[in-house]
Amino acid sequence: MLLVLPVLLGCAAEPSPDTPPPSSPGPTSPSGSAGSAPPASPADVAARLRALEREFAARVGVSVVDTGGGPGTSYRGGARFGHASTIKAFAAAAFLRLVPEAERGEVVRWTAADLAEAGYAPVTEQHLDAGLPLERLAEAAVRESDNLAYNLVLERIGGPPVLDDELARLGDDVTEVVSFEDELNDIEPGSTADTTTADAFAGALADLVTGEHLAGADRALLLDWMSGNVTGDALIRAGAPDGWDVADKSGGAGGLRNDVAVVTPPDDEPLVVVVLTEKRDPDADYDDALVARVAEVVLG
Repeated sequence: MLLVLPVLLGCAAEPSPDTPPPSSPGPTSPSGSAGSAPPASPADVAARLRALEREFAARVGVSVVDTGGGPGTSYRGGARFGHASTIKAFAAAAFLRLVPEAERGEVVRWTAADLAEAGYAPVTEQHLDAGLPLERLAEAAVRESDNLAYNLVLERIGGPPVLDDELARLGDDVTEVVSFEDELNDIEPGSTADTTTADAFAGALADLVTGEHLAGADRALLLDWMSGNVTGDALIRAGAPDGWDVADKSGGAGGLRNDVAVVTPPDDEPLVVVVLTEKRDPDADYDDALVARVAEVVLG
């Protein structure tokens, strides 16, 4: 059965990693029945997450929504982090909602300069001459985290302001989408541009999974793309219990390493899990193992 954790400790301010944040509720879960496994101690889980912050010299934001109606989990859920490429999952959802199916086969072309500006482009760099259909670009942005594919999809739906509006439709008025790839990874100290919080992303992703934002076929397509994400094997998927399905979208740059996922235990309702991490040394590289171990703690 699903191990349901009570609401953990969350905060909007940034306390010392050795000081427990004050209590606050996590994102609201959709109504339903909770699992029957005995709950883990919130204090124990929070202590384990603080220990990981010390071990990895990082800060961590975590939020879990049980779509079956069980209690949520939030640890530093209101603290801001750069969202990095996790935003691509929400851009793909916006594409599926806003672009009629009849227009998704439109072939888009780009230039060598576009590739150079976007940076990481494992799919689009292979199709410079012929281009690709819009829907394949949306898929590449999620499955392979292709930066240029994301930029082209974002342009098609109207740019960062439209994606901001789409997130607001999902109840997320916290995330700020400002930049294209790969400028979105350049987070200025004190700026909220291109940042989010674990609670905001978890609530938005839960609404995508359970709400009416997407048609059923489009929701299934998005989850299929996330299930085939080739960049997430070492993250939440690595920390989930054996036999649990994980559909995710990762993101990372510099000291940032994030993952947003829909995690489905056998014979139970999905959990939405958001793990955001940032090394405290601005020159340090991110660590996949931190995300995996955070997932182990909150998924038990």
